[in-house]
Amino acid sequence: MASRFGWAGRFAACAVVALALFTVGCAHRYYDADHSDYHRWNGGERVSYNQWVIETHRDDHRDYRHLSREDQKRYWDWRHNHDHDRDHDRDRH
Repeated sequence: MASRFGWAGRFAACAVVALALFTVGCAHRYYDADHSDYHRWNGGERVSYNQWVIETHRDDHRDYRHLSREDQKRYWDWRHNHDHDRDHDRDRH
């Protein structure tokens, strides 16, 4: 039985699947202006962020994106001093 949407429906379905597959593997990137580099926000960065939260006695339910600019700067300063992600400089694109 022929589809009532024809080729346009199949194209739309393929586009949705392709978009879903493309976005699954993507991690957010953040630019650290003070240190002039990019950081991928992935599992390793979350581990570092959680360690910073513990060491600096921050609210452990507060997401990085909701920090003030000053606290984001404090995090990246801490992050560079602790350098858990040795290949973050390779993420310059």
